[in-house]
Amino acid sequence: MKEYESLKSQLETLDFPQVYFFKFIVPNKNDNVAKVSALYDTTAQLQLKQSSSGKFVSVSNKQVMLSAEDIIDIYKKASEIEGLIAL
Repeated sequence: MKEYESLKSQLETLDFPQVYFFKFIVPNKNDNVAKVSALYDTTAQLQLKQSSSGKFVSVSNKQVMLSAEDIIDIYKKASEIEGLIAL
């Protein structure tokens, strides 16, 4: 997909495996946090922080990634979550 070409070219300069930092912001409703946590393997240690208004939740995670394609796959799956903002 074209929207990931720039990210892919940046990621391909890294040596893999690589610890990669993901940060997403999702609306604090329904099962958004569960959907984000489902993007990672079972060993993921998510850091959650609620916004001051309580309307959003920041979800951060560091994970060892094996390739640029693996990172992009997570971003593609994350883009399907309603209201998600990737940082």
